[in-house]
Amino acid sequence: MMRVLLVDDEPPALERLDAFFRNIPDVAVVGTAANGIEATAAIAALSPDLVMLDIQMPELSGLAVAAALPFDRRPEIVFVTAFEHFAPDAFEVEAADYLLKPVRFDRLREAVQRARRRQAGRAAEHAPAAAPSPYDDALWVPTRTGQVRVPVDQIDRIEAARDYAMLHTPLRSYLYRSTMSALAERIDPQQLTRVHRSAFVRLSKVTEVQRDGRWLMNLVLADGAVVAVGPNYVRPVLDKLGR
Repeated sequence: MMRVLLVDDEPPALERLDAFFRNIPDVAVVGTAANGIEATAAIAALSPDLVMLDIQMPELSGLAVAAALPFDRRPEIVFVTAFEHFAPDAFEVEAADYLLKPVRFDRLREAVQRARRRQAGRAAEHAPAAAPSPYDDALWVPTRTGQVRVPVDQIDRIEAARDYAMLHTPLRSYLYRSTMSALAERIDPQQLTRVHRSAFVRLSKVTEVQRDGRWLMNLVLADGAVVAVGPNYVRPVLDKLGR
């Protein structure tokens, strides 16, 4: 819900705005003010998300009110005035919009939408950064001419091959020098699940589960590959598969 403060020294203008806002969803008019000094006090007391601010008012102009607000805690400002020549000054204080009197409902609704977008953008800028993932997003595989980057999200399965690991993607396979234990520390288990001491599988690629006795199980992948599941991994794998 967007909380709105209306500021104008003309009662009919306040009444017009209030009536319009009753027809805009997800907004609430939380107060009104009749001059710049009242507006400054109301902004401090009510912490509105949006202020509809007349420019020409007694004692303190709307431009002066907006310029005095601390930038990091200021609401969105939409200026309302009968004069076009204030527009450059209005945008100098980074107003969201500038409406001419008499305000039209369609222009008011557009201004509110713009203020919402700006408010959402500022909230995103100040959101805490996500913690970096402890896992690799790709593996660099040596080649005769250098190295090739293999994104982890393109790997369907990994199988051990002595001192190497075979990385299988939909297009080709890569031989990568690493132990499975080392890979287990570098690969996000939410992407590739260890199903055997010698294998990792992307469970979203599993099309069939084959059971042979209580503790023997194979996974059939979309490309036809069959991967054995180690006895110690059966229950965790079934849980992840939702079975």
